[in-house]
Amino acid sequence: MSTDLLSADEIEELYTILSREMPGRSDQAKGPKRQPSPFRSCISCMLSAQSRDENTALATRALFRLARTPRTMLKLRKEQIANAIRPCGLYNNKARNVLRFCEALIADFGGVVPRTRDELMSLPGIGRKCADIVLQFTFGIDTIAVDTHVHRVSNRTGLAEGKTGEQTARSLEERSPRWVFHEGHFWLIQFGKAVCTSQAPKCPTCPVKHLCKQYQRTVGGAGNL
Repeated sequence: MSTDLLSADEIEELYTILSREMPGRSDQAKGPKRQPSPFRSCISCMLSAQSRDENTALATRALFRLARTPRTMLKLRKEQIANAIRPCGLYNNKARNVLRFCEALIADFGGVVPRTRDELMSLPGIGRKCADIVLQFTFGIDTIAVDTHVHRVSNRTGLAEGKTGEQTARSLEERSPRWVFHEGHFWLIQFGKAVCTSQAPKCPTCPVKHLCKQYQRTVGGAGNL
């Protein structure tokens, strides 16, 4: 095992600490961007790529005023979709992916969003992160979705390794004990937002600094990352 990765016992300890320190899953947790159907959850997740939450919300509201099912979405021109989702950025590529997704969803699954990761990822515009988010939030299937916060925390601490989010997700799934899959996504995101932040992480007061591989590599185990 790489010296940059935590041992199985250390992983258990880190998750146990986070389970005490972080709020975890809340009753308010909804599907991606609080959408009411699997189809709209997938579309919203696709639109959220490289977009701020508020801009994604503007784009999804505008788009779903025009169409709310794959079949009605395909009645729209690409230009109509692109104009509606303009606030979320990359709107031409995303509009093209929305149409390709709807076509494949109807052709391959009769318009019904599938409930497995592999099937979801077979659809245009759906990568590992989006698939895991839909599984977790929409279908209630326990998985640790890897966003930018989870990716950063996992690689800094030594929970997992990966240059990309998808690589980190595979490593995290292999190395995490099953008992954490229900809430681990929430603990890691909350920890990444509150403590292990991208800029100026709060290392001196971090509850898992004694385990963190990157903290141990700093001079004398002190100082920010």
